Amino acid sequence: MVAVIEFLKGLLVVCAGLIFLEVIRKDYDLEDAAQNLLYYLHIDPDRRMSQVFVHAAAGLMDANVKLVLAIAFVYAAGRFLEAYGLWRQRVWAEWLAIISGAVYLPFELYKLITKPTTVHWLILLVNLAIVIYIAWVRWDDICARRTARRMRLAENGD
Repeated sequence: MVAVIEFLKGLLVVCAGLIFLEVIRKDYDLEDAAQNLLYYLHIDPDRRMSQVFVHAAAGLMDANVKLVLAIAFVYAAGRFLEAYGLWRQRVWAEWLAIISGAVYLPFELYKLITKPTTVHWLILLVNLAIVIYIAWVRWDDICARRTARRMRLAENGD
């Protein structure tokens, strides 16, 4: 399930990047595109974060656009790599999932403290559940290997 979630996160970023690329390619005004997106998503354009979003879109230059797209596609590639590794039950992917999930926890806690909403609670709980589950899987595997090693040593008389 975690592999599917990671894959979907990567897919979401790729889709957003492709939409962003299409907006840039057609020479749309980014500020207008941002305002249209807010309107389409029924987000109040007078809210502070909406204004920050529109202002950021208006301030993007060609170099910044390329950097944003590069970061988005690198991020998506990382999500796909993690999803593949988790799907194939690779140890490195489990460690990557623990680290990448734990990195977001302080930010999610901050958002929950500054503006507690149901969405922030849900995001925190899902991310925390994923980190705890994968850490438990790693711990269980480590304990099983230690037990197997002790049993081998006992059989060999060491």
